[in-house]
Amino acid sequence: MLSQVGKHELYERVRKVVTEPEMTLAWPLIAEIRELKRAREAVILAHNYQHPLIFHGVADLRGDSLQLARLAQEVEARTLVMCGVHFMAETAKLLSPKRSVLLPSFEAGCSLADAITPEDVRALRRQYPGVPVVSYVNTTAAVKAVSDVCCTSSNALKIVEALGSPRVIFVPDRHLAGHVARQTEVEIITWEGGCVVHEEFRLADIEALRASYPQIKVIAHPECHAEVQEAADMVGSTSALIDWVAQEKPREVAMITECTMSDNVASHFPEVAFHQPCSICPYMRKITLEGIRDVLRDGSGQVEIAPTIAAGARRAVARMLELS
Repeated sequence: MLSQVGKHELYERVRKVVTEPEMTLAWPLIAEIRELKRAREAVILAHNYQHPLIFHGVADLRGDSLQLARLAQEVEARTLVMCGVHFMAETAKLLSPKRSVLLPSFEAGCSLADAITPEDVRALRRQYPGVPVVSYVNTTAAVKAVSDVCCTSSNALKIVEALGSPRVIFVPDRHLAGHVARQTEVEIITWEGGCVVHEEFRLADIEALRASYPQIKVIAHPECHAEVQEAADMVGSTSALIDWVAQEKPREVAMITECTMSDNVASHFPEVAFHQPCSICPYMRKITLEGIRDVLRDGSGQVEIAPTIAAGARRAVARMLELS
């Protein structure tokens, strides 16, 4: 786990996106959360899309869906607080069934997870008998339970090809499915799901960025439209986008994904100028410092999964980790 920084250092990290009065107001709450965390022997996990005051101020572990899934399994703690959306908390519970997993808001859902049901998957299996089902990690535990294996945006291609099947059903994100299909000879059967954040970006946004900043590098998440992916200099998962910036050190860059991530990443790369059209995930914004304080104080927000669903979902997640 990373050590917690003091008030001054925290403000230096977030000052480009958080005003000093906001920082002053938030600091007592951050201090209270840190004390509650120690008292409950809890660890706070935060997705890359979380607000900077959560990401830098109270989180112990940070990353994308796959990183958080691995860290949730490896970390030693009685309680895990997931500062992400509901399916991420479910995944943490699947991998750590004996631990208490707390979600600060059950309104933190996901448009992709809402895009497909277990019955939809069963119908696809009837339509394409014998074809394995790969479900994106952005699905409910109930959908994972009727899938063969899960994947994330960082390992989707590897998982699809590891199955050794000439055809694969890939649900629910049609753009990530298309991204995989363009890189493999495996036939990909898609589903018409989409991410409410990444659906917002269009080719015109990329063209406007290049017109305004001729030296800019554009890197995009594979949940974006194909036209956006094709216009980008690089396409990758959130962790891959961060790694690319760290390695390439562009003078100017646009990370075409949830824009809070740029705010969080920018503090680590002060020499890089970040420009981009902004799309904020309304579900991630349901996680607040007050909500984190409340679940730690009260033990509320417990994530539970029915045993009959958990067994199947755990197999799909475990197989993903084995193949990753």
